[in-house]
Parts: sequence; structure tokens; C-alpha cells
Amino acid sequence: MLTQEGCLARRQRLWEMVPDHIDWLLISDPRHVQYLSNFWVQPLCFSSGERALLLLERDGPATLMADNFTFRSAVHEPYINRTSLVTWYDHKHSVSNRDHALFKALSDVASHLQGRSGLLEAEWLPTGAAALLNPELYEFSSHQEPGAFPFVDLGSILRLLRRRKDPDEIALMKQCMVAGNAGQARLFEIAEEGITEFAIYREVQKAALEAAGRPALIYGDFRACHAADPKTGGLPADEGRKLQKGDLFILDYSVMLDGYRSDFTNTVSIGKPSSQVEELFALCQSAMKYGEAKIRAGVSAADVYHAVAKPFVDAGKPEVFPHHAGHGIGLAHPEPPILVPLSSDTLEAGNVITLEPGAYVDGVGGMRIEHNYLVTTEGFDRLSKHEIRLN
Repeated sequence: MLTQEGCLARRQRLWEMVPDHIDWLLISDPRHVQYLSNFWVQPLCFSSGERALLLLERDGPATLMADNFTFRSAVHEPYINRTSLVTWYDHKHSVSNRDHALFKALSDVASHLQGRSGLLEAEWLPTGAAALLNPELYEFSSHQEPGAFPFVDLGSILRLLRRRKDPDEIALMKQCMVAGNAGQARLFEIAEEGITEFAIYREVQKAALEAAGRPALIYGDFRACHAADPKTGGLPADEGRKLQKGDLFILDYSVMLDGYRSDFTNTVSIGKPSSQVEELFALCQSAMKYGEAKIRAGVSAADVYHAVAKPFVDAGKPEVFPHHAGHGIGLAHPEPPILVPLSSDTLEAGNVITLEPGAYVDGVGGMRIEHNYLVTTEGFDRLSKHEIRLN
């Protein structure tokens, strides 16, 4: 989980990024509420999809607003000073519109904001909630060009703040990596002709959950590519397709704990790989090494992309590598920096990124490999520890 020290440090950095005349901030994106307070509703519960609002006051308290059942569904104790809770369900009466309960919790503190300037995270605040606040009390712009008026767009400020991961965030992501490593290791033990994609999904999930030691969300690609369909993905097909000789099973999946995640990949050959498959795999491995040589703070994301693409270009096969070379991960997937040829992003110390070279050829098959990295001023710390090999 996130630490109190980390949440308070992020709040301080946030206040340093907004104008001095702003007295309060209303946080509405559930990811950002967690990012700043450690309040996270367990997605695998009866309150899945419900949320809270977080009010931050300069040199003042942090207030969490929610209905009573949403508050009790929090995975961890939030780091706040006070709450504004509305009873939505008491086991005696019929329930009201649950969103209106959240609005009532906000209205109970709205009068406290009268005459003071604030910022709303407008992208995530329902209009029904915004109507409770006098429009003259806040500043926001939800239709501005990227990079314009950065001190007015609270949502963009928060996303910029998220680029640099703090120690508590990295620690949580490392837990995700450990669980992801266990699932990748299990793949090598069970990947063989005749097993279904769904059976692999179950076994990988079991191994990852056992390594995590607590409930987690697991998603990604659990599918086999082959000569006739070299680029496919997603969860196992409903019909439970069985793996066949010549298939290339791609396990590109994420383990999510408290909203943070891992995301790394391996491809396993079912049976002895052909020389063409081995050639593509060698290109992917070379691409990853070229990309790793570029990773460090201050390097442009586009330069990293071109480094990853270089082995494919040098081999006269640029078309077999059709997608991004990697991306940032954290509370979202993907998030900046994005490693693509026209990216305007620059790597920063504290970014957690992936390198994800892949190759797909009709009549041969498709594959992808991937590692996760913490960007540093000197280079990187590779967070994923799984073995990458064809069989």
C-alpha cells in the first residue's frame, strides 16, 4: 500500500505546482484520490465502481467525502484528517440514488469554501456535483490544448505529477512484479501441445495470486499466435482453443494491486521453433538490448523507439515491428512517456516504463517480449525478473 509519508510528499509537490492564490483543491479521479490519500475501493467487492471525493486545503485539513458503504469498502486506512460521510444504506431503509449521497457529502462542506478560490479536477467531477459549488469560486478549463495554462488544468497537473514515482509507489509496483514473475515461470512448466488457453490463464493467475499473497486483478493477453493469425490478443477464447505444434503462446499480462500494476511479456514456442521464428526472436532480443542502452533520464522517448526499431530496420524488415516500443505504467496503462516515433515525451528519473519489441509475419507467426524498468539519472533498474526464452 501507499505510505503516509509518500501521500503527504505528493500533496506538497502538488501545492507547489498551483498558483499561490488557490486555497483548495477538489480531487475527483479515483486514481488521484488514492494517489494523494491511500483511499482505494477494492474492485472485487460490492462497492466496485463507487468512489469518493478528496478536498485538500492549503495549510489545512484533508477531507474525504463518500457514502458510508463506499468508505467501509476501502482496502486500506486513508491518510486524511476528517470525513464527510452520508448514510446511504443502514440495513433498515430503502436506498437512495447512491451518487446523490456523494453529492450530499460534498454539499455538507461546500459552504466552508465560500469566498475562497479553488481548483476542480473537472474531467472527473460530475456536473451534478459541480452544480453544488458556485462557479465563481473556482477556475478550470476542460477544453484547452495540451500544455496550455498548466496551472489552471488540475487534471493535467496531477498527471504530470504522476510521472515521477515515489518510493512507496515503486515498492507497490515491485510487489506486482514479483507476482508477474511467478506467472511467467508457471507458463514454462505447463505450455505444451493440447493444453487450452483457458487452462494456462487459470494456472498463471493461480501462481500470480499465490506470489502476491492477497487478492489482485489480473488482465492481459493469454493467446496463441500462429502462421495464419500472427497477431492476436486478449483473454482466452470462450471455446477453449487447445495449443498446437507451431503455435507461439504470448503471455503479456499485468498484475494490479491497489491500482498499480506490472506489465511484462514472454512468448513460448509450442514444439521446436522454426528457423524463421528463431530469427524473429533474435531480432526482438537485439531490439531490447538496443533500447536498454538508451534508457536514462533526459533521453527523448522517440530516440528510445528508434533504438528499439534499429535491428528491424537494419535487417530490412521494419514492417514486422508495427507498434510502440514501450510505454509508461503506474496507475494507468499506458501512461506517459510513450515510446513511439513522433513522441514529444522525455524520460525522467522516477518514470517506470516498458520495452516491448514484437515481430509479426503472415505465414510464420507473431511474438512479443517485454521488461519493466525504473528510469534513473544513470540508466535504469530493471524491475521485472522473468526469464525471456522461446522454450
